[in-house]
Amino acid sequence: MSNSIDWFKKNLFNGWLNSVLTVVCFYLVIKFGAGVIQWLFIDSVWEGTSQTCRQADGACLVFIKEKFLFILFGFYPREIIWRPITGVFIFCLLLFLTMNRKFWSKKLIYGWFLSFIVMAILLKGGVLGFVPVDSDKWGGLPLTLILATVGLIFSYPLGILLALGRRSEMPIIKSFSVIYIEIIRGVPLISVLFMSSVVFPLFLPEGMVINKVFRAQVAIIMFISAYMAEVVRGGLQAIPKGQYEAAQALGLGYWQSMVKIILPQALRVVIPPTVNTAIGMFKDTSLVIIIALFDLMYTTKASLQDPNWLGFTLEAYAFVACIYFIFCFSMSRFSQRLEADIKSKQEH
Repeated sequence: MSNSIDWFKKNLFNGWLNSVLTVVCFYLVIKFGAGVIQWLFIDSVWEGTSQTCRQADGACLVFIKEKFLFILFGFYPREIIWRPITGVFIFCLLLFLTMNRKFWSKKLIYGWFLSFIVMAILLKGGVLGFVPVDSDKWGGLPLTLILATVGLIFSYPLGILLALGRRSEMPIIKSFSVIYIEIIRGVPLISVLFMSSVVFPLFLPEGMVINKVFRAQVAIIMFISAYMAEVVRGGLQAIPKGQYEAAQALGLGYWQSMVKIILPQALRVVIPPTVNTAIGMFKDTSLVIIIALFDLMYTTKASLQDPNWLGFTLEAYAFVACIYFIFCFSMSRFSQRLEADIKSKQEH
């Protein structure tokens, strides 16, 4: 009990300004929180039709039940909906294992590699007796997870190479890295997606077509890698010059010193901004609608266009906001635990 009181004093009432803000925040939470609980749980409608919901004062949870599969999986054929459901389950299971450091091993890496193959087979089909499904019908949560996860996996090492290139003493490599980073960071993601979808196919040989999902994935990797490069460069600059000199004194070459001494320290320093960039990328996948890919946000918007369910905007976007929050909050908590584990090992 005393520990709780000390925590409140230290974090919420450690000055007159913080005390006032704490009281105001508590008041707002109690005032509006009671209304949200009333709307979501007490007056909400769990059974019935759209007409039943329009006559009630609470949330229309019938809408969520009715549009649940469409919001999560878009236009994917309902008779084989088990395939994307299985893929999402495998992804979430691996994500849970990855967030626990005791499961970190080569087997986990192989598991992620195998999971992408399995998810591609499940979604695309055409092999092992699975009915083929065109990528135009992919949508919702699986598409968002694929774009975000693959984007992060490939953009991070590319960002590291660009950061090293920007600090390189070779003029050509340094110039290329600087130009690439500054150009990409100087334009919005929408323009990069537009270029990958509309302009890039114009340069392909006649009759050659590249999948839209692949084009969007490449555009996201190119865009995020420039931001990752700046994050990593900040970590490299934070490493004391003595570490570089110590590596040279040991007779280590450039790549040996980077891999064994500099990068491990630099990447630990930049865990918070790296996760912040990853969270931003996860949310920015909603921009793929510009090239007609139906991610989680678009399937939510499309579900509201049903004439029978017009007007339940708050319920729809509150539901999808919860999904985004769960994934983003999980990434944030994972980064905090990872920082704490690394700090505790350094202290011991």
